[in-house]
Parts: sequence; structure tokens; C-alpha cells
Amino acid sequence: MTALLVTVTGASAQSAGSYPGVGRDATPKEVAAWDIDVRADFKGLPAGSGTVAQGQDIWEAKCAACHGFFGESGEVFSPLAGGVTKEDIKTGKVANLTNTTFPGRTTFMKVATLSTIWDYINRAMPWTAPKSLTTGEVYAVTAFLLNLNGIVPDDFSLSDTNIREVQQRMPNRNGMTTEHALWPGKEFHGVNKPDTKNVACMKDCAPAVKVTSLLPDFARNAHGNLAEQNRLIGAQHGVDTTRPERAAGDAVPATATPVATAPQAKPTQSKLAEPKPAASSNAGSKAALALLGKYNCTVCHGLDKKIVGPAYSDVAKKYAGQVDYVAKKIKAGSAGVWGPIPMPPQPLSEAEAMQIAVWLANGAAK
Repeated sequence: MTALLVTVTGASAQSAGSYPGVGRDATPKEVAAWDIDVRADFKGLPAGSGTVAQGQDIWEAKCAACHGFFGESGEVFSPLAGGVTKEDIKTGKVANLTNTTFPGRTTFMKVATLSTIWDYINRAMPWTAPKSLTTGEVYAVTAFLLNLNGIVPDDFSLSDTNIREVQQRMPNRNGMTTEHALWPGKEFHGVNKPDTKNVACMKDCAPAVKVTSLLPDFARNAHGNLAEQNRLIGAQHGVDTTRPERAAGDAVPATATPVATAPQAKPTQSKLAEPKPAASSNAGSKAALALLGKYNCTVCHGLDKKIVGPAYSDVAKKYAGQVDYVAKKIKAGSAGVWGPIPMPPQPLSEAEAMQIAVWLANGAAK
């Protein structure tokens, strides 16, 4: 296989000299596909527009499942709206950020630049299908969020021509500082001198670190055996948390076997070192697992562990043999069956949904 090194700057000539025959300049189309960021001064913002009303329709169809119909969100995600007052919009500093009795922090209480909101929606949302929104839809959803927070009126249309004016109404626009020497350049009042003056102490150092606290036994294995959650290669391996913690200097018990080098499977050995079950070679299982990775399903569902949603092994037990029902739920989304966190509709084809459903209905073999 021939490696392809794509360069995007003037360093291409140097690279070509160092590695003859390897690499080429990226085409303008390739660069444009990656160059989608929008800066705080709105450099990089594409032309377009969207209304609050349009944004509400898009929000209810693609965003509300995770963030709530009014940006209040559920148990997993932080709320997007609330905590902002008309006075905050005037001053540019959110008073509730310093109010210790206020129950929480919302996105529009904290964020200083509207470009951050636009850019994040554009590149990362919806969670199940990032970058699937059109430019106009991103403007519309941003307008709807602005309206939820009282920054723009109900009949407002946000566009690349008026977004700078809206920036001047962001509730916490004066709550950000660049005077910490971490922002390069002078565009946003960056400085060269850090705002901290800590000096490293290089004398009278302690000869050794004394551990004064340990993880209690009841919590040691609370999230499963760490030794079973690591790859068999690499320098770092999780400790076998099914065993009690050893004090420093204690010899390794004779019965303990390193997970990565165990020649035979033992009760305390990592499951990853055991021979894989025959089901893992099944073409249907491999195809279903590939689809789970393709559509980022494992972000919310573990094969054997609950994450945001239920484990696939639990779904397989509950709906054994119910292929059509499971396929319908995958496509249309579901809410209330496994808890308060809804699963939004999934952007996969009918055939792909059926393939995953067949895998689940037959036991979700690995």
C-alpha cells in the first residue's frame, strides 16, 4: 500500500524534498472541506440566513430529543437556555454567574461569542448526524436559541449580514478575557505577559510522595474489572480490581497472573484474553457491529454495559425474536421505555435498521 501525504501549506516543497515521491498539495476542494471553523470575529462564516420560526421546526424534529423543547435539556446534557436577564443583555455580563444561590449554569449564561454557538452547531450537531444541517438550518437553529434566551424577537431572521449586531447583545459578551497570554496575536487584545506569576520551587523537595488515601474496597470494582477493559497491547494495563489493593512493597500473590501474558484463561483473567466465541465470526454479527460503529451507536449503548441508553445485551433479552418491532424503534426513535433519556430517530436506511434488528433479536452476539 502506498502512503499519501497531503500538505496544505508552503511546507509541501520541503516535505517533497525530505520524502521524494511522497505527498502532494491539497486541492482547494479538499482544504475547503476541512476549513469550516468560524472565528470570534466571524471570519469563515458562510453566507446564509434562517428565521426563528424555521429554527423551531428544525429544533423540534432534530434537537429537542436531547435538549428539550425549550432548551431545558434532560438528565445528561446541560441546559442551553435560562438564567439570562434583560439587564445582562445591556451590560454584557451575566449577573447569575456570581450568584451562589442560582441553581445552575446554562450555555447562554457562559458563552461570550455567538460564533462559538454557530460553529459548534455547524460541525457537531445533531449528535447522531453531525454536519448534516445545511447552512440555512444552522442559522435558523441559532436564531431559535437566541430567541429562547430573549436576545432576538420572535420574527427575527439571523444572517451573515446582521450576526455582528446580534453579537453586541450576547449576555456575557464582556465576560471573556484574552489577557492571559494564551491567545496568539493582537486581534482580540491578546497580551504577551501571563496573568500568573508562579515560580517553581527547586529546593527542599520531599524525598518521596506519601499516599494518604486509598480507594475504599466497596468502590474499587464499582465500574467493573479494569483489567477486562484494556487492550492486550501497550504499556499500560488496568489493575485487576476484583482483588484487594496491595500495599506498596507487597509481593504479587502467586495466584495472580498478568492479564496480557496469561497462557490460559482463569477466573480472574481478562475476558479479552479468552478465545473469542464462534458468534464473532458470523457475517451477520460483523455487519451489525460495523453499522453500530458507522452511526456512532456505541456512544450511547455499550454491548454489555449501560451508558446513556441500555446495553445491547439487555435489549436483545427484552425483544428476543421481535425483529420488525426493533427495526421500527431504531428508525423512529424511542422514549420512556428504558428511562427518561429519549433516543432520537436514527439516520440509517431501512435495510440497515433491519440488519441491526435481526442481530439484536437473535441475541446480539459479539
